[in-house]
Amino acid sequence: MRLSRLELQDVRSYERVTLSLSPGVTVLVGPNAQGKTNLLEAVHRAATGNSHRVAGDGPLVRAGADIGVIRLEALTDEGRRRTLELELGSSRRTRTRVDGHDVRRAADALGVLRVVLFAPEDVAVVRGDPAERRRFLDELLAQRRPAFAAARSEYERALRQRNQLLKQLRSLPSTARESAASTLAVWTDQLVTHGTAVVAARLAAVRTLARPVDAFYRDLADRPEPIGLAYRCSAGPIESAPDEVVPDPAPIAAAMRDSLAELAGDELARGVSLVGPHRDDLELTIGSLPARGYSSHGEAWSLALALKLATFEVLADVGDRPVVLLDDVFAELDTTRRKRLAAACERFDQVLVTAAVEEDVPLQGAKVDVRLEDGRSSALPRPPEGR
Repeated sequence: MRLSRLELQDVRSYERVTLSLSPGVTVLVGPNAQGKTNLLEAVHRAATGNSHRVAGDGPLVRAGADIGVIRLEALTDEGRRRTLELELGSSRRTRTRVDGHDVRRAADALGVLRVVLFAPEDVAVVRGDPAERRRFLDELLAQRRPAFAAARSEYERALRQRNQLLKQLRSLPSTARESAASTLAVWTDQLVTHGTAVVAARLAAVRTLARPVDAFYRDLADRPEPIGLAYRCSAGPIESAPDEVVPDPAPIAAAMRDSLAELAGDELARGVSLVGPHRDDLELTIGSLPARGYSSHGEAWSLALALKLATFEVLADVGDRPVVLLDDVFAELDTTRRKRLAAACERFDQVLVTAAVEEDVPLQGAKVDVRLEDGRSSALPRPPEGR
């Protein structure tokens, strides 16, 4: 897959910009705080439904504007032209068009453009809280199988309703608790049904990621320690066959039901659901040690980068090969790791890279100069060398 055109109107620091992009490497060059990352953020937001920097769309709209527009055109691996347009507003629902037609749900736009983004913030996948690792898995799964986004949304809805009811139960008189308890059982069933689908998909993703993550880490870090990935379920260990990539949902559902029954008293006392994918974690190990607490700065960077690059292969196994977005990565790496990352990039069809110092990026490709003047960014393609 290739991103062939990107147009922004009133997005972040851009009043208006249009870029035509070619296959291979494009390096976005300019001093810090000029607007380079804003371009990658817009691409990522359009492709995945989320910004990697902020929770909502409001901050993406340029200061003083009411609506920001992201338009892009992509070519699939089979040469089919796809278009995607988003109208963003801080006080309005985002309007999305796919191939010129309005879509009702944001999930309907997933897969039009597939991307893999690595940014400095992604080191939190290794060193941060479990929520960072859950988000990493869920964003991968939503791109791999857009139907996952719907399953995740249904789970979150059931979780909200169940938590709200658990809080209410603590203050209800005994005469009203029996009726509320029957309603709680309904939401518990929903929690288990949709939670099982989420956990099964995450387990499959972890098993698929394990080999390429280990391979990319060894290539980047040039270290012999094996990388381990293990999904830690709040419902307890899930029994499965060693060669089973797609897990059987029955043991997952049974484990969730048993754990929910065991913790029912604690849930009522605390007013929250204590079992489910919202409390699970992805355990990462380097050798025999947990990466979260024991990895060095270089190891954490290499592992976080390996996790993101491995998603390329996982996505490419099902559907179009994604576009790779690297935000200010090379500046954080030593010379050896820069060369190794550059070598890894050779296997990707299209790579967009940001850099404050052009010499930090040992890649050949098109160059785009990004500058900020009077509060507005510009992105001007540089003529090819020799002209």
